[in-house]
Amino acid sequence: MAETICPGLPASWINAWLAAVGATVLDSRIRLRWTMGRTPAAVLVAAGVDPVEALAASWPDREMLSELPIAERWRDTPPMPRRIAVEAFQARARAARGHPFSWTLSSTVTDLSLDAKGEVAHAPFDPAGPGTIKWLHHRLLKVHGEVEPSAGRLTQSLLGTAERITDNGLGFDLTRMGSQADGSAMTVDPVVEVLAFFGLALLPVRGTGTDASRHRSSYSPAVQRGWVRARADRRRYRFKWPAWSPALDRAAIDALLDIWKPDEKRRWDRCGVHAGWQTVQFKPRATADATRAFGAERI
Repeated sequence: MAETICPGLPASWINAWLAAVGATVLDSRIRLRWTMGRTPAAVLVAAGVDPVEALAASWPDREMLSELPIAERWRDTPPMPRRIAVEAFQARARAARGHPFSWTLSSTVTDLSLDAKGEVAHAPFDPAGPGTIKWLHHRLLKVHGEVEPSAGRLTQSLLGTAERITDNGLGFDLTRMGSQADGSAMTVDPVVEVLAFFGLALLPVRGTGTDASRHRSSYSPAVQRGWVRARADRRRYRFKWPAWSPALDRAAIDALLDIWKPDEKRRWDRCGVHAGWQTVQFKPRATADATRAFGAERI
C-alpha cells in the first residue's frame, strides 16, 4: 500500500476534512485515514498506485463539471437559480435520477423543506455567494479553472505549500477570510475547494417535517448529515466530524458516519475514531453582513 501524508489537510480544518473525503469520492482506489497526535493530518492510501498520481488521473475536467445536475441550466429541465421553486427542483430531480452525480442535488438542496414562497431549502454547506456568484456550481467552476491537475500541483496543496488565490471559494471556509481590520481579500486554495465539493457526496440534506414559514428567518428546518442541534440554542445546528485510524474507502467512511456518536466519546475507539471537532459559526459584524463561514473547535 502506498501512502501520502498530507499536512496541508489537517482534520481540524473543515474544508480540509471534506477535501480528504472528497479524494475517496473522486477515485475509488483511494482510502483515507488520519495521523494520531494533537493535529491529525490526512493520509491518502492506495494499493499498487501512488495516491497523488491516482487523484491527478481522476481529476474532473471542465466538461464533466459543466454537466453536473446542479448547473443552473441542465439539459431540457427548467433553470435552477439560487431561489429554486419546488417544481423546478422536482423536475431536475426526476431527470437526474440514476445520474452518477445525482448526489450534487441531494447534498445541496431539498424539497422536504419549503419556505412560505414554495422555494426549496439549501444545505448549510451551500450558502449564498456574494455579488453575482450566488450559485455553488458557479463557484465550483471558478476555482476549478485555477487548478492545473498535475501530481506536482496537487502535492503542493496536500503538503500545505500551495499559493492561495484571491477568491471566495465554495463560500463557507473561515480561513478564506483575511483581517477584519483592513478588509483583506478572500483567499482560498482551489485544489482544496474542488476536493471539498466532492466530499459533500456523503452529506445529503433532508427536511425535519417542520414548516419553515412558521418560524423566524434564522431558523432552518433543513438538516444536512452530520449537523446536530446545539445545546445552547435548539434552533441552531453544528456540524460534527471525526478523525479515524483505519484506512477507509468511500463506502466505509459512509458507514462510519452512521455509527459514530459524537456525544459518546468513551465508545469512539470501537469504530477507530481518535478525535472529533464541531463547527463554530462566524458572527456577522453587522445586520447587512452576509458573510458565512465555519471555524472549528475540538470536541
